[in-house]
Amino acid sequence: MDAIAECCAGLDVHQASVVACVNKGPATKRPHKETRTFGTTRAALEELRDWLAAEGCTLVAMESTGIYWHPVYAVLAGHFDLIVGNAKHMKNVPGRKTDVKDCEWISDLARHGLIARSFVPPRPIRDLRDLTRYRRKLSQVQAAERNRLIRLLESATIKLSGLISDVFWRLRPGDAASPDRGRADARADGAARAPPDAAQDRGPGAGAEWHAHRAPPLSVASPVPADQGGGG
Repeated sequence: MDAIAECCAGLDVHQASVVACVNKGPATKRPHKETRTFGTTRAALEELRDWLAAEGCTLVAMESTGIYWHPVYAVLAGHFDLIVGNAKHMKNVPGRKTDVKDCEWISDLARHGLIARSFVPPRPIRDLRDLTRYRRKLSQVQAAERNRLIRLLESATIKLSGLISDVFWRLRPGDAASPDRGRADARADGAARAPPDAAQDRGPGAGAEWHAHRAPPLSVASPVPADQGGGG
């Protein structure tokens, strides 16, 4: 099979190390292979980048192993033509799996154009993805804590689930279509439009709408001052 790259490299990426194999030689001859191992710190990855550039590599391929390939891709991007392949499509021969064999196998596949490129979005899109995924995770944690608190109160015969739902929806961003969120927003808007002293300016009962969103008092009966007691 004809080679499409005269100098390429295959990277076997791990958590603490990167094993790189440079596959170099004319397309019509047997290539020369050289393998080195580097760390995954910023300085070590920059050393890997400088070594690949010094060898004349134009194509670098690696597996999409978890999140370990992210820092390697970030350091090498813009300097080489990078291929991130699906690990399932790049399996080596069973029984011969070692770090050195893996990186040599990846370099052979890249040299002959046998690795399907996985889509890697631009850096702004990757940052946006991380942000939205983190936001979704926080929303899930918030919902789990809300449900745990409601279950705890219900087991203690404390019926505050409706009030707790309003409080959580008022603190949660998004989900504007939810009925609970709509009630919480309406009450918050009413509080912003009508200050507490507005009822005094507009006469008795004018501030009833604003006070409607407040939680009910703990006790319905109010003590009567001694000088205003009933007749008798």
